[in-house]
Amino acid sequence: MQFIDLKSRHKLIGDKISAHIQKVMEHGQFILGPEVREIEQKLAEYTGAKHCVTVSSGTDSLLISLMALEVGVGDEVITVPYTWISTAEVISLLGAKPVFVDIRPDTWNMDETMLEVAITDKTKAIMPVSIYGQCSDMDAINAIAEKYNIPVIEDAAQSFGATYKGKKSCNLSTIGSTSFFPSKPLGCYGDGGALFTNDDELAEKFRWIRVHGQERKHHHPILGINGRMDTIQAAILLEILDVFPDEIKKREQLGKTYSEGLAHLDDLETPRIGEHNTSVYAQYTILARQREEIQQSLKEKEIPSVSYYSVPLHLQPVFNHLGHQVGNFPVAEKVANQCLSLPMSPYLSIEDQITVINVMLSVKS
Repeated sequence: MQFIDLKSRHKLIGDKISAHIQKVMEHGQFILGPEVREIEQKLAEYTGAKHCVTVSSGTDSLLISLMALEVGVGDEVITVPYTWISTAEVISLLGAKPVFVDIRPDTWNMDETMLEVAITDKTKAIMPVSIYGQCSDMDAINAIAEKYNIPVIEDAAQSFGATYKGKKSCNLSTIGSTSFFPSKPLGCYGDGGALFTNDDELAEKFRWIRVHGQERKHHHPILGINGRMDTIQAAILLEILDVFPDEIKKREQLGKTYSEGLAHLDDLETPRIGEHNTSVYAQYTILARQREEIQQSLKEKEIPSVSYYSVPLHLQPVFNHLGHQVGNFPVAEKVANQCLSLPMSPYLSIEDQITVINVMLSVKS
């Protein structure tokens, strides 16, 4: 059994992907070719955002968003301590300070009730993370941000395709940022990412920054990076996007089956999807007080599992200078200590899923 099955999709649409790659090889426009423009148009239409700008990775999409907002030395950006390091890493790379607020005990996303007290006159942006496939309470976050005229960047690396109050993730704030890393819900065959906005000026800056700050050939009004998505990855995404809606339905059904099968286990919390949310279940993650025992039992049955973000960011050595201690963000610490992700992909068979559930039930019986 695979933790994330990336092979079955290729068996399904591999011939189409190969044919599209061959087209790229024949026209030879390997950087910012026609497929890049086509996928940007289709992704913008999918989310409802006015602009989509593809980039080289999800990390670079966060970095470019902050650069476009002119975040720099002495600034602060508010985010959460329970996420992959790139969220806070890009803030620090620009010389700014990541300011953490704790997460909610239900969705494990930013606790919007703790946001306002973290805002200072140095706050340059707010970056909630849509963890494990569902969005934060974006209306509440946006309302607080608007009060202080602060832009909001949704780190939607794991939630592309999810909805909040009927609107698509990546079109819920000033900027939406996502990743197309292979294991993500919409994953390509390498690195890739995208930025979304309804702001014309920001979209233009995104396009400049991804090509070294270049407005036109040999004219660089701002600093940038080498942050372009290559044409082959765009071609691959065009084919995967065709099957993506069906994959989301399968993810939702698998998530429901897991939750129903594990519902009656004490000492275990299954994911709680927000009232106004749908989830794409980038991972199916539970909280278990006996995590190591469960993980060992799964391993004995050759079932893979992963404890994501088991050391929250405020306790990472690289952020020691921020002065945080154990106990500063208790919800994030609890989730980090108990989280366990089970096999999840649209191509997980029902037989394999039942096997996982039965092993879990046998451990807790």
